[in-house]
Amino acid sequence: MNELIIELTEINPKDFFGTRNANIELLKKYYPKLKIVARGNKIKAYGDEELLEEFDKRLDMLVTHFGKYNKLDENTIEHVLSSDSGQDLIDAQLNGEVLLHGTNGRLIKAQTVNQQKLVEMMKKNDMVFAIGPAGTGKTYTGVALAVKALKEKQVRRIILTRPAVEAGENLGFLPGDLKEKLDPYMQPLYDALRDMIPAEKLQNYIEHGIIQIAPMAFMRGRTLDNAFVILDEAQNTTHAQMKMFLTRMGKNAKFIITGDPGQIDLPRRVTSGLKEALLVLKDIKGIGILYLDDKDVIRHRLVRNIIASYKKIEHNNT
Repeated sequence: MNELIIELTEINPKDFFGTRNANIELLKKYYPKLKIVARGNKIKAYGDEELLEEFDKRLDMLVTHFGKYNKLDENTIEHVLSSDSGQDLIDAQLNGEVLLHGTNGRLIKAQTVNQQKLVEMMKKNDMVFAIGPAGTGKTYTGVALAVKALKEKQVRRIILTRPAVEAGENLGFLPGDLKEKLDPYMQPLYDALRDMIPAEKLQNYIEHGIIQIAPMAFMRGRTLDNAFVILDEAQNTTHAQMKMFLTRMGKNAKFIITGDPGQIDLPRRVTSGLKEALLVLKDIKGIGILYLDDKDVIRHRLVRNIIASYKKIEHNNT
């Protein structure tokens, strides 16, 4: 039986192994044909030579990541061990452009290869469609790009909008005034902004209209100049809503349209404005279209598994 010995010399082995060796247990799960033992500052692995070479390469990526960030979470481990090229993720995390210094000194940057592509695509196009399932960071990255543009005075305001389509609820039966009824639909946008702008400053921006968060109906009749505009949950727009929104674009404007065609809440027989737009606009110069997938999921590791399971069901039903 072949043996591989890896000595951890410049990082804290206990932190790298995780609480109760949780990270080592995850390694064992992904390499069941190897016998993996972690003691002191060494990791020993026994098994087939070819498999040991693969294990050595992936472990080196994880050590590099830990040396940079001083932490290692389940999502990173699973991405590195399960993706075709774990190095792509590490490169994106290590070399990705820092978009912002968020609240509490948090560095906000692209976390995956496709998120980095979104950043690059936005530099080259004034309008970008970012399409992908829940948890892929498309909205969060879009909001970060918008805040960055505002801070660097590339635009004068940020406008964030979503279609107020109920997922099993009716706005008319919810308590409160219009703002109170709509705020739950806009909550993901507020959450992203709070990560990036101190609370008092954010409130000031909202009060002075520098940051506007509003449903699609409020876009009608407006010309959006000098603005970074994000349409979120675009799969729930109709043909008329999408056409109206896209034609609001004014001078010195940047538009990001995000959506997940797999989560449409529109009534039956109503065509999604997003699906239609992707077909109609795909050949127009200056419009970028990016597809993210389950490899970009940066929420809990189970989200990626859930998306993959639903994909199988949907594929079998078609």
